[in-house]
Amino acid sequence: MNTATDLLAQLVAIPSVNPSLEADGCGEAEIAHFCAERLAEFGLEVTLHEVAEGRFNVVATHGSGSPHVLLNGHLDTVGVAGMTTPPFEPLIRDGRLHGRGACDMKAGVAALMDAARRTVAAHHRGTLTVALTCDEEHASIGMARLVEGGLAVDEAIVCEPTDLAIMPAHKGFVWVEARFRGRAAHGSRPDQGVDAIRHAAAWLASLDELDEQLAAAAPHPLLGHGSVHAGTIEGGSAASVYPEHCRVVIERRTLPGEGETQVMDELHALTSRLRSTIPELDVELRPIMTRPGTEVDAAHRLVGQLQESSRALGHVAELRPMTAWVDAAFLNEAGVPAVCFGPGSIAQAHAADEWVELEQVERCAAILERYLVDRLLVSTNAPPAKPVP
Repeated sequence: MNTATDLLAQLVAIPSVNPSLEADGCGEAEIAHFCAERLAEFGLEVTLHEVAEGRFNVVATHGSGSPHVLLNGHLDTVGVAGMTTPPFEPLIRDGRLHGRGACDMKAGVAALMDAARRTVAAHHRGTLTVALTCDEEHASIGMARLVEGGLAVDEAIVCEPTDLAIMPAHKGFVWVEARFRGRAAHGSRPDQGVDAIRHAAAWLASLDELDEQLAAAAPHPLLGHGSVHAGTIEGGSAASVYPEHCRVVIERRTLPGEGETQVMDELHALTSRLRSTIPELDVELRPIMTRPGTEVDAAHRLVGQLQESSRALGHVAELRPMTAWVDAAFLNEAGVPAVCFGPGSIAQAHAADEWVELEQVERCAAILERYLVDRLLVSTNAPPAKPVP
C-alpha cells in the first residue's frame, strides 16, 4: 500500500537523524533511496544527488513544459535524546502516529509523495517535480545545492507542518558573535583587571534599547515585529581571576526586507552608545550565519489557488505566519514563489513525544492532489478527489 498513512509509517521506521546534530546520526542515505524507489514506482523520473558524503537529495520529475510545480520536503530529523516514545517504531494510537519525524516533516513528505502518485496516475500537461532535500535541520546544504543547480519552476509548496494553514511569509535570522576583551588579573587587584564578562553583561542589557526600537516599528501584517535575544555566553577561567575574554552569540530574528547589513548597523550603533559610559569597552562583532526572511504576497495566484483547492475539499486554509525559518526562503530568494502548507503542528516538531494527526496527513495529500489537478489541468476519467471526513 502507498497511501499517505502507509508511507508515513514506513518513513518514520527509517532513521534519518541529521549527523550534524547528533554524533551517531545516520543521515539521509537510507531514506533517500527508499523515497527514490517509491517515486520511481509511481512513474516519476528520479535522480539521486549526493550533496555530501552519505547526504542525498532526491529529485523526481513527471511531464514536461509549463506550468511547472515543485513539491518540497526535507528528509532529515533532529536527534532522539530524551524521547519518551520509541523514535523509529511508528505507533498509531487514537488517530495519531508517533515517532521521530512524524510531524517534522515525514508527514509532509508522505502527503506530497501520495499526491504525486495520484497525479502521475492521471494525464496532465506541464511538469511536476518532487524535491526531497537533506540537512534542513542544520545548514540546509541540500536546498542550497538544489537552488545552485538552477530551478526553472513556476511555484513551490513546502510541506512543513502548518496545521494545514497556508504560510506565505516567515522570518529570517542573523546570528552575531560578540567577543569581549578584558584584562586578566588576580581578583584582589581591581586596579589591574578589566572584567570582560561585566562588559558583556552591560552590552546584553543594552539590547533592551533595540527591543524597544523594534517594537516601535510598523508591524508586518503576518509576522509582527523582529526580535533579538541572547543565545549563548561563555567566558572566564576562575572565580578569583578577572576574565580576559567573554564570547556571546545573539540571534536577531528579521522580517522580510531586513538583512545582515541592517542588523550589524543596529548593533554597531548600540555599541557606540555604550562606549560613552564604558570607554574601555573592547568588543568585536561578527555575523556567523544569516538566513533571509521572505514572503509571497497574499494576493499571489499560488496562495489563492491553494485556498480554493482546500475549499473544494471542505477545508478552510487560513493565512498564518511561519515564525520559524525554513527552506522556502532559498526558493523565494531564487525567484520561485514558495509557500508552506502541510500536516501537523509546529508545536509537536522536535518534541519528546512527536506525533501527527493522521486525518491531517490524508487531508493534506488530497488537497495537494486537488491543487495539482487544478494547476496542471489533469484530464482523466478517474473520479475527482473527495473531501476527507
